[in-house]
Amino acid sequence: MAARTVRKAIFPAAGLGTRFLPVTKAQPKEMLPLVDKPTIQYGVEEAIASGIEQVIMVTGGGKRAIVDHFDRSLELEHYLRKRGKDDLLRILAEVDRLSDLVDITYIQQKEPLGLGHAVWTARRLVEGEACAVLLADDVILGGSDPCLKQLIDAHHKTGATILAVRRFPRSQVARYGVVVTDGGAGPLHKVTDMVEKPKPGTEPSDLAILGRYVLTPAVMAELDRSEPGAGSEIQLTDAIKGTLGNHPVVAIEFDGDYYDTGTVPGYLRANLTLAMRREGLREELGPLLRDLLQEWLAAEAARESSNTGL
Repeated sequence: MAARTVRKAIFPAAGLGTRFLPVTKAQPKEMLPLVDKPTIQYGVEEAIASGIEQVIMVTGGGKRAIVDHFDRSLELEHYLRKRGKDDLLRILAEVDRLSDLVDITYIQQKEPLGLGHAVWTARRLVEGEACAVLLADDVILGGSDPCLKQLIDAHHKTGATILAVRRFPRSQVARYGVVVTDGGAGPLHKVTDMVEKPKPGTEPSDLAILGRYVLTPAVMAELDRSEPGAGSEIQLTDAIKGTLGNHPVVAIEFDGDYYDTGTVPGYLRANLTLAMRREGLREELGPLLRDLLQEWLAAEAARESSNTGL
């Protein structure tokens, strides 16, 4: 039977963002700006461009800023209009337009019990349907098609649960879920095994799962009976693994530029990379980055000289 169109996308956004404390004490990590746009907006725009009709935000306490961002701010609009700030009004209108293009529903994860639990929290809103899952930490831009659309197309072709993967040095995959495949050529790989956050030295492959999924109903059924795994949390990887053998799982090496904003170094790198690709910012940041590089090289040379006693 042919796979049906994927209409709904779950955005797990209930995490505490502890890597970014203290800024995330009162600010959702999904609202941290990537240049001048919150990271979660990149994901919503990708979902819309991929044909998604309903976005389901799984939130927790202290996440009101996400709701406010995608809602209209009449007071701010009035303030800008009164002062003739038409350029800023156009920016607000672009954000407002997103909620016209897709229905946004909010549901609360009552306890922070892991990604699998966050996805399971939305089960009644996607019951009986294949659905997408997007993690706001993973920003994916460019490519011939939006990353999620590539996954949806692969789902239509195979009827399988689809995972977005990318190759990393094995020393770097310990913070991800990792897949084992049948070794086939091309961008699509049949998944034969999965390991969530393998211990260093035990990595079964170099294919890491990134924050884009298309899940079949079998995965939700598996989440219904899942027990806590790595980190004493209900892991989505474990639930998908539980469907292997009875339901197909396929990994796709997607086309696009990947930005990891889930760690401080990754977040800073993503901001600098995208800012340097922005006309107007590039001209101002270029000289600054050059000066910082020269300072760093001088400090490294001084450190090496001191270590060798020269």
